[in-house]
Amino acid sequence: MAGSVNPARSEWDVIVVGGAPPGETISLYSSQAGLSVALVEQDRVGGECLYWACMPSKALLLPVQARNLAVDLPGMRQLVNGRRVDADAVMARRDEITYHHDDKQSVDVMLSNGVDVLRGRGRLAAPRTVEVSDNGRTREITARAAVVLAPGTDSAMPPIAGLADAKPWRSRDVTNVHEVPRRVVVIGGGIVACEAATWLRGLGVEELTLVFPGERLMAMKEPFAGDLVREAFEADGIVVRTGTPVTAVARERVDDRGIGRRHGGPVTVTVGEGEQIVADEVLVATGRVPNSREIGLDTVDVATTSRGFVEVDDHMTVPGTDWLYVLGDLNGRALLTHMGKYHARIAGEVIAARAAGRPLDDRPYNPYTDLADRDGAPQVVFCDPEVASVGLTEAEARDRGIAVEMVERDFAGIDGARLAREHYVGRAKLVLDRAGDTLVGATFVGPGVSELLHAATVAVIGRVPVGALRHAVASFPTISEIWLYLLEELRAARSAA
Repeated sequence: MAGSVNPARSEWDVIVVGGAPPGETISLYSSQAGLSVALVEQDRVGGECLYWACMPSKALLLPVQARNLAVDLPGMRQLVNGRRVDADAVMARRDEITYHHDDKQSVDVMLSNGVDVLRGRGRLAAPRTVEVSDNGRTREITARAAVVLAPGTDSAMPPIAGLADAKPWRSRDVTNVHEVPRRVVVIGGGIVACEAATWLRGLGVEELTLVFPGERLMAMKEPFAGDLVREAFEADGIVVRTGTPVTAVARERVDDRGIGRRHGGPVTVTVGEGEQIVADEVLVATGRVPNSREIGLDTVDVATTSRGFVEVDDHMTVPGTDWLYVLGDLNGRALLTHMGKYHARIAGEVIAARAAGRPLDDRPYNPYTDLADRDGAPQVVFCDPEVASVGLTEAEARDRGIAVEMVERDFAGIDGARLAREHYVGRAKLVLDRAGDTLVGATFVGPGVSELLHAATVAVIGRVPVGALRHAVASFPTISEIWLYLLEELRAARSAA
């Protein structure tokens, strides 16, 4: 049966608040299990990922990576002739990738799978009850089996003097850029900052400066990851100011003309001991905060952590309830789209089992859920070089008390890397648990290394013994041969010990 938009009914089996990928996924899972589903979304079905984050950012990054590849390949280099990408064409394709912010296709997928779509802002009003507000009108709807909260996060605004008043760019502005400024200051040194710096420079920003108080880009990764990215940035003319806090931001003329367009006149950014950097735009990329306020958690006595997240168990259920589930960024377990969809698949099976009166003890996900979130969430940073990682870093493993063993090497000498680029720069590291002789973490840095990540994720989640990994033969000539080189170096080191 097809779903409807804003149907005149008040009760469903499952009510999902938030139409981003986690909300879409659990809506489909629940509907396929024979449950009636209402998906409540105040903006666009498809959410932050489709319109404002993952998809537009990658649409901007891939042409820049392709241009950089061409520059480093004889025969292609002559065609590029030192030029940057065609910014207008790249932005036009970005708009096509995001359906020009029209969610009709996403809505149609929900409706064709029997999911009802309710336009409006959803908040808890009582157990199993959601209040939906839209254009001044409010209605209450009830869930027989489950309420699922998946409202996501918003970009953080640090308490820097004058920053908020200057109307800086935030993540939505930079992923949906329509005017490329000549001078940009990026506040931050994490994933969003590094990816945005890559495409801003690639689109033609002439003076680009990253400023942040930390000592290394992407500080949560293995140290060599941030170091290699910084070297690439600086070689491309990006100024990286580590250990440099921003103390004030000032803009005399604020003229916010919309997302992705300049928000006024020149911006003065004061850093360190009073040095001033003048730019045409400033981007704030200092993390995300959960959308946990004003969603009615207090009406059902659910508290948040000090950072605003809602804790859940391995079934994605709020402890003390058997009807309230929290997915995606809001539960704080792994702020990644693919992990939010994973959470949705887990919760979808749980909701269907509970609705049918089936036990949860022997479900196939139970042995792996905590491992996948805590120790096995894969992540790719799509700057150039790419940073792909899964599991624990060496420092994290040592903090856990794991008896670690490491093997690390450059991609130098690997034929697949020599073919990929004339000057391929990259490094890889495996972190192993001596006791179990299994992989607990892997980090790859270099062009195209995102394609290496799933193999590492399977090894970490599956607890594949190192002895078995040596028999997973890498194809020649590809950069996946890094596995062979790493494992052979490990074998040699063990033989010499």
